[in-house]
Amino acid sequence: MSVKQHKIYTFDPSQPGLADATIYGLPFTAEESEIVIVPVPWEVTVSYGAGASEGPEAILEASYQVDLLHQKYPELWKLGIYFDEAPAHWKEQSRTYKEMAQPIIEALENGENLEDHPELKESLDTINAVCEQLHQEVENKVTEWMAKGKKVVLLGGDHSTPLGYYKAVAKQHDSFGILHFDAHMDLRDAYEGFTFSHASIMFNTLKLVPQVEKIVQVGIRDFCEQEVEVVQQSNRVLVHTDMDLKKSEFEGMSWKDKCDQIIDSLPQKVVISFDIDALLPWYCPNTGTPVPGGLSFEQATYMISRLSETNKEIIGMDLVEVAPGEDDWDGNVGARLLFHMCGAFAKSSKLNVGSELVFKK
Repeated sequence: MSVKQHKIYTFDPSQPGLADATIYGLPFTAEESEIVIVPVPWEVTVSYGAGASEGPEAILEASYQVDLLHQKYPELWKLGIYFDEAPAHWKEQSRTYKEMAQPIIEALENGENLEDHPELKESLDTINAVCEQLHQEVENKVTEWMAKGKKVVLLGGDHSTPLGYYKAVAKQHDSFGILHFDAHMDLRDAYEGFTFSHASIMFNTLKLVPQVEKIVQVGIRDFCEQEVEVVQQSNRVLVHTDMDLKKSEFEGMSWKDKCDQIIDSLPQKVVISFDIDALLPWYCPNTGTPVPGGLSFEQATYMISRLSETNKEIIGMDLVEVAPGEDDWDGNVGARLLFHMCGAFAKSSKLNVGSELVFKK
């Protein structure tokens, strides 16, 4: 019996998770785990609500209260999910450069030209350079884990954080699509002057040519004219607004059929990018830029599971913009969504997650 098998045999998944263990209270080391979570506590360019840099820690803390017997993926925990350690300087730099960014944001919101403020222009250049360095470090870390055969999930931080992750995926796969759950299109070019703004993640991702074949957006309900122009001028972005999704539902189309339609439009290989504000705001009241409307938790997880059961291949995932408030609700939702996403990732990868539990009606 291997060390991991012994841990599985002796571990009691019905007991509360151990706080000194890895995520979800699991007893496995990184080497023993099939899935590795890479946390990126970063939110330098946020211009509205703050707190996303605290998301990974909030999800980790809430994860210890998650029951491990998942109805859809009851054997998931046995595969091992490991929470990697973020370099200390990521959070330190996030705090430092976020403070440096605020005067820039305030000046722009007041209608000022940064060319008239050399010190602010210098700060902007510094922030863009630091953000680019972060993406390189994330790319390197993710590449190392992938080279060890791990299924890697990125956990933000704001939505700028997965760019290095996508670059790491692009080094391994010649072509893939992104299933993008979000309230926002995130297709702005250098929003507020920041090249790597959270509002520019998909604009920057489109530059990964030819690897990123298509971005399919779900739940969109807030966008600007510039973003609409990007969509209209590109044959690589397909948008399902929340309004259109609800209209289909109101007029009789089942969620299953809508999910199948969306999944059919995706390339063979798929990365899932999940901004928590794709959900109805009561699931994520403290996220940075909440918007009325959105998906239910069950709608989102159903689509993700549905994808995992097709002949499409999930090759990566990120979850971003979870921001804790005065209680642990946002972290709780994030931890449960992350657990489900890991199950779908494993299922799509042909790993043994067990058979769905079926209860007598």
